[in-house]
Amino acid sequence: MKKFMEWLENSFAPKLQKVTNLTWIVVIKDSLMQILPFILAGSIFCCLAILNDYIPGLPSFWTPFGWTMSKISLMVAFLIPFNYCEKKRFRKQRILAGISGLILFMIFIEPNIQAEGSVGQGQALYGANGMFVAMFAGIISGLIFGAFAKFSFFKEDSAIPDFVRQWFDALLPIIIVVCLGWIISGIIGFDVAGTIQSIFTPLGKLANTWYGMTIICFFYCFIYSMGISTWVLTPMAQPIKLQNIANNLALVAAGTATAANLSIFTETTMYTCYLWIGGIGATLSLVILMNLSKSTELKALGRACLVPGIFNINEPVVFGAIAWNPLLMVPMWLQGIILPLMTWIFTKVIPLAPIPRIQFELWYCPYPISTFISTQGSIMGILFAVVTFIVSGLIWYPFFKAYENQKVKEEAEKA
Repeated sequence: MKKFMEWLENSFAPKLQKVTNLTWIVVIKDSLMQILPFILAGSIFCCLAILNDYIPGLPSFWTPFGWTMSKISLMVAFLIPFNYCEKKRFRKQRILAGISGLILFMIFIEPNIQAEGSVGQGQALYGANGMFVAMFAGIISGLIFGAFAKFSFFKEDSAIPDFVRQWFDALLPIIIVVCLGWIISGIIGFDVAGTIQSIFTPLGKLANTWYGMTIICFFYCFIYSMGISTWVLTPMAQPIKLQNIANNLALVAAGTATAANLSIFTETTMYTCYLWIGGIGATLSLVILMNLSKSTELKALGRACLVPGIFNINEPVVFGAIAWNPLLMVPMWLQGIILPLMTWIFTKVIPLAPIPRIQFELWYCPYPISTFISTQGSIMGILFAVVTFIVSGLIWYPFFKAYENQKVKEEAEKA
């Protein structure tokens, strides 16, 4: 174990941290985080839409849902090139780069325009389903504008006003972006959106298997236990989760949703329904154990972490006790294996608890209130959340007691 921990600390973690700081990882992560308010707003409208089933004549809340959640890929297509230019300090080009990314995204999905029927332009790929296409379009636009960031038709001492120079200097990258999309999608007829969807669809399917979901959840806990932010996984995991919830909502709307065909790997399942009670790694039970500890230090830390933990904010306990502490890192890894397997078994194999049929991503809502909302008042869902909490506590307990004994001895020696 000692050699393994040394390898993690001196080799694995530094390399992973470098990946976290790569320009495009940061750009995509920041862009996805910036649309989070629209996702949360969509969650609220989705929950309010339940009222339409019980109150006749009430305006449909699916309409504002469509103008928030169902347009997030449009936002990402703009934000990625915008943030790339901002990161590279090409600030004069950032807005035009963003608009060009938006246009390129729309060109890519144009061959797939479907019949009218949804809010706005009636294009499903404007929402979560088109996230990877939007990311691709945004990256292409960002690269093109970055390549021409220092290009100018005019000399430095030109008498032409700066804003006029910016207009003309932006013409070339804009024309290249638009013509590139036009040639690929319009003239050649290559289905960019369909190809990208076919490449990333297997990832979504993998995440919805028992082993895929377990591997992802374990990796969340694994890197977090080393103090590495799980936001590094956002560029890959978040689009899949958003697409899964969009597919679930479509199944529910069509009246064909079952435990077998509903996707389980969603933000709602992981953060507001069953899995991460207290935050990634289900740390609320650990915080409660700390509050009951014989160690003065652990009790003080537990009290400080209790309120944040109730609202599923666990950075204080992770960085205060778990990170790089082998006695608590191991049970956190076990949480990432045992809890997702339990969730899979009792929602898919033996469907005692329901898979959420609405979008509810207000992850800071305390359990089991969030479970009640996510499962639309399912008693079995709440009971399963309670069982998950108890199991998480049983996983933490023996490791915590070993750590507590160590702390009590240290405090006795100091005294």
